[in-house]
Amino acid sequence: MKMTLLCGIAATALIISSSAVAQTVAGEPPVGTGQPVAAGQSTAADTQISEEGIRDIVVTAQRRSETLQRAAIAANAVSGEQLVRAGVSDATQLTKLIPALTVQPVGISSSFFIRGVGATAINSFQENAVAFSVGGIFYARPTAPAGSFFDLDRIEVLKGPQGTLYGRNATGGAINLIPRRPRLGEFSGDMTAEYGNYDSKKIQGGVNIPIGKIAALRLAGQIVDRDGYYSDGYDDEKVETFRGSLLIEPSDRFSMLFMADYTHQGGKGVGAALVASPATPNVPNLRDRVGGADPQITALLQQLTVNTFRFVPPFSFLSPDALRNSVTVPRGDGFQDSSFWGASLTTNGDLGFASLTTILAYRKSKPDILTYAPGFPGRFTENDDQMSAEVRLASQGGGPLQYVLGGFFFHEQQDGYNNYNQGILANTEYFPRLKTTSQALFGQLTYSVADTFRIVGGGRYTKEMKTLTGSTRNTSFFVPNPPSVPINGDLDFSKFTWKAGVEWDVAPRSLIYANVATGFKAGGFYPSAGTNTYRPETLTAYTLGSKNRFLNNKLQLNLEAFYWKYNDQQISYVGPIESTPGNFAQAGVTVNAGRARMYGAEIDLLFQPTSSDTFGATVQYLNARYESLVYNAISTSGAPLVTSCAVRNDTRTAAPPTRLFVVDCSGKPGVFSPKWTANVNYEHRFTLGNYGLTAGARTRLESAAWLNLDYLDYQRRDASMTSDAYITLSPTGESWSLTGFVNNIEDNAVFAGGLTRPIINASLLTLRPPRTYGARVGFRF
Repeated sequence: MKMTLLCGIAATALIISSSAVAQTVAGEPPVGTGQPVAAGQSTAADTQISEEGIRDIVVTAQRRSETLQRAAIAANAVSGEQLVRAGVSDATQLTKLIPALTVQPVGISSSFFIRGVGATAINSFQENAVAFSVGGIFYARPTAPAGSFFDLDRIEVLKGPQGTLYGRNATGGAINLIPRRPRLGEFSGDMTAEYGNYDSKKIQGGVNIPIGKIAALRLAGQIVDRDGYYSDGYDDEKVETFRGSLLIEPSDRFSMLFMADYTHQGGKGVGAALVASPATPNVPNLRDRVGGADPQITALLQQLTVNTFRFVPPFSFLSPDALRNSVTVPRGDGFQDSSFWGASLTTNGDLGFASLTTILAYRKSKPDILTYAPGFPGRFTENDDQMSAEVRLASQGGGPLQYVLGGFFFHEQQDGYNNYNQGILANTEYFPRLKTTSQALFGQLTYSVADTFRIVGGGRYTKEMKTLTGSTRNTSFFVPNPPSVPINGDLDFSKFTWKAGVEWDVAPRSLIYANVATGFKAGGFYPSAGTNTYRPETLTAYTLGSKNRFLNNKLQLNLEAFYWKYNDQQISYVGPIESTPGNFAQAGVTVNAGRARMYGAEIDLLFQPTSSDTFGATVQYLNARYESLVYNAISTSGAPLVTSCAVRNDTRTAAPPTRLFVVDCSGKPGVFSPKWTANVNYEHRFTLGNYGLTAGARTRLESAAWLNLDYLDYQRRDASMTSDAYITLSPTGESWSLTGFVNNIEDNAVFAGGLTRPIINASLLTLRPPRTYGARVGFRF
């Protein structure tokens, strides 16, 4: 199947690309030359493209400036204007713009998945498997993306392992946010204010201030204040964020960019809804968004506790009222009081034969969260310090050899407190102190064998060291006052990752590329007094793609086929740990689960038949399956596991009533991996005298997808369709604009993610936003 798919895409790409030869302009530079294009500038060919048809987006995904159509990589780019129009102000909303991307809110952070490759961040030990960066600065902590989505030039999403140019934690891909840069000699500004239902208030803006002839300052900020989507007030959004950038450019051969930012994230945080199941058949309709802390839901959870334990000794001797209170349930006192800030210095120098880039950065993360999203209280605090340095040398000029060479250094220190309080059967707290140091050398070469054919090769050697010191404490009905137990460890990893490929300009506006790339994510720790480590994971990706422009640059058609092989995948869930050597309790666990494979294809179409009409469609087919997925599980009540996977008893014994199991989900589909995903959009621009009226709509369609490793039908996200629409009025010159919008017109309740609430096996899942609507006004000078 996979070979048939790859060969079919190859043949189709070759036929389509070859047919473009007669439709292109003689003498136009080939799309895949790899020649750098400075950000904000255009080549002669690009200028013609911008005036006559589809506009190109300049990206830096390969650590040099080039148009997205010239980049022989699997990537999507979304402009800052598109983000504002779609109402994106946090990471979870990116899902509706990028078909390959799923973002899961899990109470303490946002977890990214690209084509089913990602990591669920459930405690302080976790790191994402998709690298996230802002302005070239890698953000290590899963909580850190909060407040980053404003005043952006664009977002780039790279699909597949980025083990050469990005490296650290880029197994599944990379998400790059590119803030708007200061402009020399220009005093300008912009502001957007928005009001909508759920008392949603959002304001963002920026001002560009010239400082003499060689410097400019850009100040930008955003405030978001919205009530919660759930009846208990959860799933609100309250963020204040600021970014300042100072550009100093004494000559056209040297520049320095100082950037500093601050974000405060408040509110109640992520919410969840109780899902109908055999144990809880009579729950409110999901569209009503009755939250977990609502009295209707807490009563159901307490009754479920009684039903679970009334026949389980020794709990059967307790009164019904005592049983109701033996397991914790959501309450209304959840909160977020988190702060994030950082500073960086980026320099660029023109050495003639090459450009030299250096990036020095420091970041501080201080999340402070009480969440009930998993169905019980989770208390998290961290005090994290991150320092990083990167240096890159990128070739310039028109020679046959183009290169990017560099080095990367990263150091992080975490000091945290985590508490999962599920009641009298499991109250786990731990105090992790983690240190991570990562060093890498990397390079990527592109050599032109002929004017239209190039070979690409690259590699990265990474050495990563991790140290854990801390303690854990696990309280239960049977061990009411246990001592704190030390948890320690040292880990050392090294890995060489590589990329090899070819690029062929079949026609001036048509490119075919094929490559093999590898990625690696280091192993780490979890909070156990016994075995507490997991191994690195690796991914090898085979990609075949084609990028094309037709009809005098009015039609863009990009094709991609892929096959990914995933080994030693790291999965995170609530599982068994050793509270003391030989005694077991529950906590957030990460283990290596085995092997997986993903294959599929993506078609990206953009059609602009006139200057007034734009139609776009992206369709992805994904077939993801675990070839081997075996992990350990625990039941602190002694009840059987609720799962559709094969279950057998663990050879290890635990003190009754606790039982240990081995779960085998081999052969099951990948989580967060819908087989079909489609994004379709259309926009028409009307001219009304001295005014312009733009009307547009977009729809996202998804087939069903599994959300966690229980593989229960009632936890599966059903096939869904959500649509947005907007209409914008602006005068000629666009000095101001007025927009009306509605998102999720259907008001569908679509699952975003979630886990089974342990002990009583209740399913509380998070939901994507309901129908929202409002008005937005923008000013520009």
